[in-house]
Amino acid sequence: MNSIDLLFGHGQDLDTLQMCMRAFVTFILLLILIRIAGRRTFAKRSAFDSIVTIMLGEIIARGVVGASPYFPTLAACIVIVGVHRLLAWLSVKSKKFEYLVKGVYMKLYQQGAIINNNLEKTGMSENDLHESLRLETKKLTLAEIDTAFIETNGRISFILKEEK
Repeated sequence: MNSIDLLFGHGQDLDTLQMCMRAFVTFILLLILIRIAGRRTFAKRSAFDSIVTIMLGEIIARGVVGASPYFPTLAACIVIVGVHRLLAWLSVKSKKFEYLVKGVYMKLYQQGAIINNNLEKTGMSENDLHESLRLETKKLTLAEIDTAFIETNGRISFILKEEK
């Protein structure tokens, strides 16, 4: 048995040392990959970024516990982060591509009127809008709001009316 098999094992018959080695290397690799992917991947939480987070977690867990071959799972994680960086770079270079990958914000409310068509397109109800109003602004009514948008990350932003 060679030293890599001894340290990392193969299949699901892993001893404590092998599982610990996999966890250690995985932690270091994921730390590097997260730094490469960029802060926005875990801060912004758009659908675009959430896909990377979910896929990394799912794939790497299989490698650590031996459900999938270890080194190919590491390679798959590197590819996912590489594709994420490529798509992010292309999004910066092309607005059309950015809209395709990340979507666009949508106006839900403006100057006293709820835009019902846009609420329907987003699958939101007026109750959802009011819930976000309370959570985001601590306001009870839309009377003090000029405009509300659903952003590409799913959060609702509210622009307050200017005080006169």
